[in-house]
Amino acid sequence: MQLPEKPYYNPRTLEEGPKVVKGKLILRPSQKRATKSPRVQGYLRISDVARIVGVSPSILRSWENLGLVAPTRTDSRYRIYTHADVRILKRAQFFRRARGMNAPAIVHLLKTHKLLPHAGQRPKASAAGPRLRRLRLQRKASLSQVARATDVSVGFLSAVERSQMTASVATLRRLARFYHVNILSLFNPSDVNPGRVKPADRKVLEAGPGVRMELLSWGNAAMMEPHLFRIAPSAGSGESYAHDGEEFLYILRGTLEIVLEGGEKHRLEDGDSFYFESSNEHHWKNPGKKETLVLWINTPPTF
Repeated sequence: MQLPEKPYYNPRTLEEGPKVVKGKLILRPSQKRATKSPRVQGYLRISDVARIVGVSPSILRSWENLGLVAPTRTDSRYRIYTHADVRILKRAQFFRRARGMNAPAIVHLLKTHKLLPHAGQRPKASAAGPRLRRLRLQRKASLSQVARATDVSVGFLSAVERSQMTASVATLRRLARFYHVNILSLFNPSDVNPGRVKPADRKVLEAGPGVRMELLSWGNAAMMEPHLFRIAPSAGSGESYAHDGEEFLYILRGTLEIVLEGGEKHRLEDGDSFYFESSNEHHWKNPGKKETLVLWINTPPTF
């Protein structure tokens, strides 16, 4: 499997801003620099980013609407930014102040120089919300009925259905079980096996802040369900869940902590593989300080 050159999650260091030499604009590559910020390896709130970049939160929100950055949202709908986002925003602020460019021009310039890592390099995540809403309406169930049966609040379920929030893997699993489907169906895969799947053609689902599931193959005759999981530091599945089948994991990069029923804990690192029966209650998280990439295979596709 070909790994991406840049992680979905933020790199650990900031990148120096643009440089002007004799009137010529030079967009230089990233350089590592030391920092004393205690948040350097975590997420930043919008107030932190506004202070660092030197703009108001309202400007940050307008830049987001133009596609300059795509901050992650917490379960409470708060924006949280990575240091990769900060790097881009600092560049934008440079162009705004030093060159007098407006936001659309800045976005165009950065896209032209391929300096927006989220633009055109990752497949767009599928919106599970509309699919969940259709399933609820097909069952003629109210929001309160589904919320009560799946142990979530009505407000949260409503926000998920409107794609204003994302649910954790464990919550998606409960919702899928209630509707008698599996999480695979939320990716909206076709019934036809595509054979080769290029990275840009993968089916993608965001499963809570910091967890991105990329479906690597699909088809109505498939006997396995292969995913690439991208897990940000401290992100994870939420509470424990279980289903039929078997699971195989291979750690492509980073660290994963998985806890099985009874408290059996395993810490997996680069190159480690792991097998267990899916009926064993399990939950997991990334305990490290870098993004974790996992080749995760379920068989049969009951996840």
